[in-house]
Amino acid sequence: MTECDCKTTAGSVRIERLVLESGEVLEKVEIAYERVGNKNRELIIVCHALTGNQFARGSEEEKGWWHSFIGPESYIDTNDYQVITMNVLGGCNGSTGPTSLNPITGEKYGSKFPSVTIRDMVHAQYLALRELGYSEAKAVIGGSLGGMQVLEWGILYPDYADILIPMAVTPYFTDYALAFNCIGRRAIMTDPLWNNGDYQENEMLKGLEIARMVGLVTYRSASLFNHRFNREQKRTKDDSTVEYQVDSYMKYQGEKFTRRFDANSYLCLLEAMDQYDIGWERNGWRQALSQIKSKVCMIGFSKDLLYPTSMIREAVEALKAHGISASFVEVETEFGHDGFLVEFDKWGMEVKRLLEEKERREVTHV
Repeated sequence: MTECDCKTTAGSVRIERLVLESGEVLEKVEIAYERVGNKNRELIIVCHALTGNQFARGSEEEKGWWHSFIGPESYIDTNDYQVITMNVLGGCNGSTGPTSLNPITGEKYGSKFPSVTIRDMVHAQYLALRELGYSEAKAVIGGSLGGMQVLEWGILYPDYADILIPMAVTPYFTDYALAFNCIGRRAIMTDPLWNNGDYQENEMLKGLEIARMVGLVTYRSASLFNHRFNREQKRTKDDSTVEYQVDSYMKYQGEKFTRRFDANSYLCLLEAMDQYDIGWERNGWRQALSQIKSKVCMIGFSKDLLYPTSMIREAVEALKAHGISASFVEVETEFGHDGFLVEFDKWGMEVKRLLEEKERREVTHV
């Protein structure tokens, strides 16, 4: 066995020209990535969710959003695999998006950044991986918007990965989920500082805070909120009044979010989610699933308001009807949609088992 080089590295890849589904063209596209693990082993692609980024593992000083899931002797063992996570096209953590400079005009894209789709994101990732020297992967895994990317990976590039693990995702974005995105979008676009998307740099938009609050309510279950806060009250900072702990929590999370995320980017990614339907121009989602060649394990989480497990189970049955090796894991959790970010002990071993099923092989990549 080759000695393990498991150091975490971060960088970006340039794609000279990217044609979007809309027909618009982006020049000199940057895709930011994190790479960690054994470079002599098979590749696992991790796709992040709506407000995530490429730092799935992160560092000991700044732990990533899947730090406890990816690492030496963890569920995705970086002694045995190399892992790459890419910031999505349209994001605001290093990949080309609304906060990036337009190489043609020399100014930030801002509100003029074109609409992108989940398919555009996956095409960009595929081209970035090709630039890095990768032509295949052991697995693609991700939850929520990340799960959307996983399914599109399987359809757009059916020969690329052995295993697909889409989590907390359905074949299309439901009207119920669309309704919450509508509220978030409306909150941002009616903010007095919005200025048609040309707000001042570092402007703290209250509308973005509200949009984040709306999202938070949908990510976890009612029982978890009720148990955690239990109608507890506290004094405000100036000791002038009393507020509920849940009020304090929601405001804190909203304010914190505006300091790390861009409003135009948030709207760009919301639109991509709204448009998501693997069956679009493919004769419906059931027919679209027939194009997958990889082994599939779909993981759903009880009490997930946005992506009900009944729909995920239906998708798995459709995969099986097409003769595709597919399985469904339903995780019982009070965390609802956020289940893919926590309680790894409940579902992590299933991922580990899937990855270990086939014999590992040594590979060489640049």
